[in-house]
Amino acid sequence: KQIFSLTREKKIYINLNETFPCVRLLNATHQIGCQSSLSGDVGVLHLLESEENLDWVLRTGPNPPYMVILESTLFTRPILMKLKNGSSRVAGVLAVQPTSNPPEGFSPHTSCPNENTGVYSETYGPSYAHCNVTMWNPLGTGISYEEFDFPIFSVKDDNDTEVIRRCYMEHNRAVNGSTPQYPLCAMQLMSHMAAVTDTATCMRRNAPTFSLAPDGVCDPLGDANIWASTKPLNSSTKGHKDGVSVVIAATKLDSRSFFFDVAPGADSAATGLVALLAAASALHNATAELNRTILYTFFNGETFDYIGSSRMVYDMAKNDFTVDLDNIHSILEVGQVALGPDSRLWLHSDPVSKRNSSVNVETLVSNLQAAAAGLNLSLGEPNVTQPLPPSSFQRFLLERPIPGVVIENHQTSFTNKYYQSMFDNAEYLKLNYPPNLTPEEQLELVTDSAKALTEVATTVARGLYLQAGGELAQMSRIQADSELVSKMLYTFLVRVNNSWFDQLVKSDWTGVLRNRPTNFYIGVTGQYFSEPALMVQCILANLTGSIANITEGNCQDKKMDKDENMNKDIYSYLWVQGPVRPNSTERDSFCVRSLVRQSKALSPAFELSEYTSKNYSTWAESRWSAIKGRIFLVASHDLEMLTLGVGVGVLLMSLLLTYIVSSKADILFSSGREPTNATY
Repeated sequence: KQIFSLTREKKIYINLNETFPCVRLLNATHQIGCQSSLSGDVGVLHLLESEENLDWVLRTGPNPPYMVILESTLFTRPILMKLKNGSSRVAGVLAVQPTSNPPEGFSPHTSCPNENTGVYSETYGPSYAHCNVTMWNPLGTGISYEEFDFPIFSVKDDNDTEVIRRCYMEHNRAVNGSTPQYPLCAMQLMSHMAAVTDTATCMRRNAPTFSLAPDGVCDPLGDANIWASTKPLNSSTKGHKDGVSVVIAATKLDSRSFFFDVAPGADSAATGLVALLAAASALHNATAELNRTILYTFFNGETFDYIGSSRMVYDMAKNDFTVDLDNIHSILEVGQVALGPDSRLWLHSDPVSKRNSSVNVETLVSNLQAAAAGLNLSLGEPNVTQPLPPSSFQRFLLERPIPGVVIENHQTSFTNKYYQSMFDNAEYLKLNYPPNLTPEEQLELVTDSAKALTEVATTVARGLYLQAGGELAQMSRIQADSELVSKMLYTFLVRVNNSWFDQLVKSDWTGVLRNRPTNFYIGVTGQYFSEPALMVQCILANLTGSIANITEGNCQDKKMDKDENMNKDIYSYLWVQGPVRPNSTERDSFCVRSLVRQSKALSPAFELSEYTSKNYSTWAESRWSAIKGRIFLVASHDLEMLTLGVGVGVLLMSLLLTYIVSSKADILFSSGREPTNATY
């Protein structure tokens, strides 16, 4: 019976194989994103050919509600807001991903990212608050932060899209102004969200005494920060470390786009973290001579009101981190650093804290200028009245004035035309490969983009070396590796599953490595570590650690030998697959000992149960039961009513006939009684 049901369903429906939904997120004040009804929303397909064609969907079309197919050129804020305002006639939207990036740019993020959780406010640099001086993301449309009460899915321009277009052309397209005849091609999109209103509401409904759903309705956004020190720091003792001076080298780990599970983050995340990883590798053999400790930090959740950095600052202030704020000497943050045609980077600093004579930013700037000497790039400083761009450094300044610089590829507004969108990808970085190369050959090819980013990584490494106490005369020997940079760019932006990265991970992680770019979305806390966090942890450990000659068992037990107990509080241990042996499928696995650690990237608002906090991120993600889409042919409403009427009529006739037969059963089914005096 079940097999028959599945076969019948396949004859009726065509399922969409690879779709990416817009999902619901919540914060202290409201909800954003999209959702369908509980059983999914159904509408007649309509391919929007131009903005003028909207009238058919919103007013004149005879068969509402419509499931609107939008080509990428029409996926704009004006059109989406018109569909939103006419949502009684709109069942949903299917956006077709283009095969190449739109040349005019596209950013669904806001024009002033993290506007309300940075350092600038009415009490600190009020003239810089709310992007009054610089609109950082001028192409930002803000649609990622709108609420839509219908589902919006994205689909790749491939076989699925061709089937949808053909179904529309054959059944739904009006010819010469005529009305399309039934049956019509329809679509169902299912993405019902469990959470509503805001984070405080959904967290209250998560409570066991309230929740009707045993698994809850939402989860806080969160994951792990990845950090490593150049000198051993005992993680079991928290708070201030006497005699320890720390230079923080920071970058972000995450990005997002309008659609769930599509966050390539090429310039907004990948260029910065690749440059910092390459810098850490270049400094690996030079840190022993430094009198300050470099703390490489990869903050997660920065897209959503600085989740990772605000948590680390919170822990430091509470003496619940390996070092405290007093240990921090200075901060260098690596932001969007894809070089443009002018090969120029900009050193941003805070104009407010620089007025404090104790905040010595000039030394850090001069060290970076010296570091760039002789390289194929130049460094500049913006106008003295220019505030900091959106950056993790701002969360440290909220606690106290600290010398710091944010290195970016823009002087004022972002040069990234695709900030926090699906188009911030390898194509945008011009990470191009000849079409005849195999994946392995692509991995080995050192691209021009990799060579340019290697210059950035070398500048960062040398700047950190000088800032941490290194000698200028010894600086030139520090050089980032262009082959390493190229492999990391390929891994993050083209294909996670490759022979280079396979060597660096644990064997039980290989099953999750996929043949696609990294998804830089942070995800929710408590389920699993995000993909970029795991990748950075493995890469950083292999680049800055050493091989420990111990067994797999001891490696997994995090100790060098049976008598060593305290070592695990200083070092971390990772048993990695290693390279494949020649002419074999077996690998030479080994144990990596490093100073790489994880710390929580969960907003303090959830630790404090302050779900309406204005100081910390309160973002949560709704839960859902099913995400899917399918197309099918639908009959006219009149025919459906006629079919229903005939069915009801047959039912009533059957009931009447059953009643009549039942009431006359003794007559209809009697065999005739024999006389009582009958003899045999």
